[in-house]
Amino acid sequence: MKLTGAQIFVECLRKENVDVMFGYPGGVLIGIYDALYDSDINHILTRHEQGAAHAADGYARSTGKVGVCMATSGPGATNLVTGIATAYMDSVPMVVFTGQVPTAAIGNDAFQEADIVGITRPIVKHNYLVQDISELATTIKEAFHIASTGRPGPVLVDIPKDVIHAQYEFSYPEEVNIPGYRPTTKGHPGQIKKFVQLVKQARRPLFYVGGGVKASNAAEELRTIAEKLHIPVTETLMGLGSVGGYNKLFIGMLGMHGCYAANTAISECDLVIAVGARFDDRVTGKLDEFAKDATVIHIDIDPSSISKSVFAHHPIVGDVKEVLQDILQELEKHDVKEIASGHDDWVEQIQQWQRQYPLTYVPSDEVIKPQFVLETLSDMIKERDAIITTEVGQHQMWAAQFIKHRDARRFVTSGGLGTMGFGFPAAVGAAFGNPDSIVIDVAGDGSIQMNIQEMIVAVQFKLNVKILILNNGFLGMVRQWQQLFFNRRYSSTNIEFQPDFVKLGEAYGATGLRTSKPSEVAGVLEKMLNTPGPVIVDMVIDREENVMPMVPAGASVRDMILTDQI
Repeated sequence: MKLTGAQIFVECLRKENVDVMFGYPGGVLIGIYDALYDSDINHILTRHEQGAAHAADGYARSTGKVGVCMATSGPGATNLVTGIATAYMDSVPMVVFTGQVPTAAIGNDAFQEADIVGITRPIVKHNYLVQDISELATTIKEAFHIASTGRPGPVLVDIPKDVIHAQYEFSYPEEVNIPGYRPTTKGHPGQIKKFVQLVKQARRPLFYVGGGVKASNAAEELRTIAEKLHIPVTETLMGLGSVGGYNKLFIGMLGMHGCYAANTAISECDLVIAVGARFDDRVTGKLDEFAKDATVIHIDIDPSSISKSVFAHHPIVGDVKEVLQDILQELEKHDVKEIASGHDDWVEQIQQWQRQYPLTYVPSDEVIKPQFVLETLSDMIKERDAIITTEVGQHQMWAAQFIKHRDARRFVTSGGLGTMGFGFPAAVGAAFGNPDSIVIDVAGDGSIQMNIQEMIVAVQFKLNVKILILNNGFLGMVRQWQQLFFNRRYSSTNIEFQPDFVKLGEAYGATGLRTSKPSEVAGVLEKMLNTPGPVIVDMVIDREENVMPMVPAGASVRDMILTDQI
């Protein structure tokens, strides 16, 4: 029986067990939307294509499944670009579908034509232009396979209008055979043995954990190894929650806004065990000073990441989960208690640094300190099934520092691209993927205005999504740099003129709350958490509070500014 391309599209999504997708219709996609009308696939109409991409991203990060989004040709497709780039930088599995003008019109500047394959080539793991309906099912199968295997990432499939309406016999491939694409998942046995030998010799080992641990669902294995070997763990922004914020071996985030103990430990250790991390510039600071006296073990599924920035003395290429499982098996042959005891002094030294220079701030009874808000929130959600998403800026760093993240997939943030406007649509996506969870978007008053239109989606579906705005009337992170390095010349960062967020939330049909008093913080947060459906909270905070510690650009991570009293 022959099906249209639109019907084949829907059947392919069913075969891939897609239960929810995010998108926005347009002229060339009418055929696909007509096929979706009779399907059991839950299509969520976002109010902007960028919102669809970020929602699919948040869904993927919080569930581990492939996120799916779709937009029409031309401006619809180009509106997805920021969301695609965000997913690419953070290795998020997504399949992005775009409509395209008929194949005969491609290259003729047709109405709503854009070369989305060319535009997105640098920011996707792979992309396709389907030129014949006979290729459609195989292409979609390959797209899901590529997005979800190896180092995950977004894959784009561009489907011309004539392919959508053509007819062909539907057959979905059982397997994928892509010459040249064979990701290595199993670590070399000799390298696994060498790992244990290096840990045995080390007196100051340190796990440096990135987002790859989340991507491979390897948090349990990581925690088990760290605890068996008594090795402290520092995590990147993307790795937060991997061992859990309440684990005694977790020493905090490292890098530009990392804590003193973590940055000092990475500088003093004799063995760095990098797991699913890419040594990005926000972590390393001045490269020739980063862990300069340490041997580096680097575990990663992407061979191109090995020694890309920091030389890896001992690389192990493979899926993080499989590699860590093999390490656990190898450890069974050794006296792990003896190995672990050799690290006791090192752990005690780090704990001393933590006591000496903890993350801190100056409390106030007059103005709300953002750190106090997030500490309070962290205590309140300790026993709740809560997912934290963030926008990008000061609030993001405070959320990383002062919320104790208990689970690897319960902290969703834009790391590599640093996309303002990400957090709220990502929260919407996370809510669809985790209907029993409460999802809290920690936002700034600048970032939240970039994709606030998705509030109507949260209201329409009665999602348990809360927006916590830390409102300082500034584009805070840029203002902080202007204060510290540009003589307080606040050029285009003062956004004191802003909407009434409470009325804005109410206009969409959500609950709006506001306070500027420290004494009311706990009560407002409690009401936010216990009010059904979407809630927006305008938390008016100290206008010139800064994120500390801070490593100035180009400096070593040892050269931290610990306070902003300069």
